[in-house]
Amino acid sequence: MRSVTKVPARPPLAVRREMSIFVTMSNESTHPAAALASADPDAPILERIRAGETALYEVLIRRYNQRLFRVARAFLHDDSEAEDVMQEAYLKAFVALPRFQGRARFSTWLTRILINCALAHLRRSSRRREVTLELAEDGGPTGAGPAATPPEAEDFRLMREQFGRLIESTLEALPSRYRAVFIMREIEEMSVAETAAALGITAENTKVRLHRARRLLREGLKQRMPDITLYGFLGGRCDALTRRVMDRVAITAAGGQPDFFPVWPTPRS
Repeated sequence: MRSVTKVPARPPLAVRREMSIFVTMSNESTHPAAALASADPDAPILERIRAGETALYEVLIRRYNQRLFRVARAFLHDDSEAEDVMQEAYLKAFVALPRFQGRARFSTWLTRILINCALAHLRRSSRRREVTLELAEDGGPTGAGPAATPPEAEDFRLMREQFGRLIESTLEALPSRYRAVFIMREIEEMSVAETAAALGITAENTKVRLHRARRLLREGLKQRMPDITLYGFLGGRCDALTRRVMDRVAITAAGGQPDFFPVWPTPRS
């Protein structure tokens, strides 16, 4: 009679999934921020900056200018205020680099510093902001409109610019807690864990806020978002801000005191 070799039965699917999860967790830190930090692409350049190559900080500034500007605009309704907060955040992060322990990615830590700066700015100017918002709600913006588009501009480019302004104005109407999550997740493509760490909220809360933000935006606008640059911060604006920050970094690296210096605590890395 032909012998039959018995093959051990495979564990049920649910058990296999649990085993897989257990193995994955055993090889990673259980802290979400630590898991993010384990593959920080900025780690090599940070080590060189700490070793004295402070000029390399410009690389990080240019790398994160676009993200920080968008996140700042999620809290602030003015480009110049957003740039001021960005400069403050960059300088504060540079001064705090010796204390940065890498428990989260540098980008997450930097974004959290920016958010703290933006919130502090809002607290300092809350009365003025409330008056401005009330006036806007009552009668809308006053004064001269934006400069006219040059007549030689193509119609398609003009349409895209107008549509981009429409999307930005729709985002401006969202409560800041939803706008911030939407910009981080949908425009900057930050992960749930990184967004949650930057905002100091849970991953579940991040998902809920994103869902509500999507509901507040018209589906037609959302579908066209990938083809439009929102809150762009490139070219001359990026160069000018980078120069201003690096000038202050040079003063700080030489042991001097920059002309503006944040005073609130740095978030733990």
